[in-house]
Amino acid sequence: MDTDNSIRNRAGRAISDLVMAELFLVQATIESASALGEGISGLRDHLYWDDAENQPKEELSSFLKRTREQVVEPYSTRFKYLREMREQDAG
Repeated sequence: MDTDNSIRNRAGRAISDLVMAELFLVQATIESASALGEGISGLRDHLYWDDAENQPKEELSSFLKRTREQVVEPYSTRFKYLREMREQDAG
């Protein structure tokens, strides 16, 4: 009897963790896609500026680094949240 309850509790916790992980993944993907879209637009501006007045305000390498960080950040933040939730549940 105790074994059945233990298995049910662990299965319930695993399902709950899976649902939270998927929700975090969806949120991160939406944020990341937005950052990627902005990055593509900014890259176009960097590559096709036509006169000194419209010249990009930062170097291309700096722009690419900043964009990369903005695209990856939602995933790393959500993963951190998920790990913290798991640690609290375990503790």
